[in-house]
Amino acid sequence: MDKATIIGLVVGVVLLFWGMTDAAANNMKIYYSFSSILIVGGGTLAATLISFHLDQVMKAFQLFMIALRSRLPHPSEITTTLVGLAEKARKEGLLALEEETERIDDLFFKRGIQLVVDGTDPQLLKSILETELVFLEERHKKGRAIFETMGSFAPAFGLIGTLIGLVAMLVSLDDPKKVGPGMAVALLTTLYGAVISNLVCLPIANKLKLRSSEEVLLKEVIIEGILSIQAGDNPRIVEEKLKSFFAPSIREELEREREDLGRVIPLKRESESTR
Repeated sequence: MDKATIIGLVVGVVLLFWGMTDAAANNMKIYYSFSSILIVGGGTLAATLISFHLDQVMKAFQLFMIALRSRLPHPSEITTTLVGLAEKARKEGLLALEEETERIDDLFFKRGIQLVVDGTDPQLLKSILETELVFLEERHKKGRAIFETMGSFAPAFGLIGTLIGLVAMLVSLDDPKKVGPGMAVALLTTLYGAVISNLVCLPIANKLKLRSSEEVLLKEVIIEGILSIQAGDNPRIVEEKLKSFFAPSIREELEREREDLGRVIPLKRESESTR
């Protein structure tokens, strides 16, 4: 479970309700308007469905749940595994790597090693994996675009609700009892639209963008490592190549693990590449 997402949502909702309760002197009923919910929620959903296919919208919500629950492998796990495979290939040959594929859960990683074992030409191997990586990014962009679209539609429908409420209020100026409900719809739709956009949709889109960039980086590391293994590079050279992808703090961690463990750590976490 992604703790940052959960903490952010909980803190945002708690502080928002706290501020609303304090401002309304504990009368939270004034912030409820079924009409405003219908206008903003229904309008945002309808506009999103018009913009995308239904299966794309459903896939986007599944994508968010996957990103929320799953955790990408740590760079040290992938690097240590690749270095271990390089050592095995140098000692026993590339065909010996076939049995190692059973220890790898990441389908992208497993496929790359299998292509090496099958004797695929290095240029073709690189082309296959990079093509898969390109389309992985495209799938991620489509899922992220849905939340970005919802984030842009929600404030717009909040404004539409405001106009609807103002019209209702102006038409009923001669009846003071109807002015209040009209003004409530006018203001609450703007509030709902802003909250949905800035607390839910846009942050989710940013989180998916971050997760996508992290996964793409790990896939690039895997491609570089697999090509180095196929070329027969020295395991130490393979490690240095892969370390260049990461920040200094991660490089130091990799160095400590290499000194302390000196063994292969299998990948046991499923990557998001199956999305």
